[in-house]
Amino acid sequence: MLKNGLSMRKLVQKMNDAGYDEMTIGGFSKMLKTESIKFTKVQEILDFLGYEFKVVRKSTSEPEREMELLKI
Repeated sequence: MLKNGLSMRKLVQKMNDAGYDEMTIGGFSKMLKTESIKFTKVQEILDFLGYEFKVVRKSTSEPEREMELLKI
């Protein structure tokens, strides 16, 4: 939000105006404070802000690689 120069209030208003699922400022604030935001809501916000979510496999650490080499 901050990188796009939007406050929570402006983000909620603009998303509501753009036809995304209706959201209140209080409800959005509560989701963030309680860390109970749904993944689908995160996807909507990222989409609105022009971002995408990617899942990338972590690179294995050196000890894990050594363990994998020892497996037969």
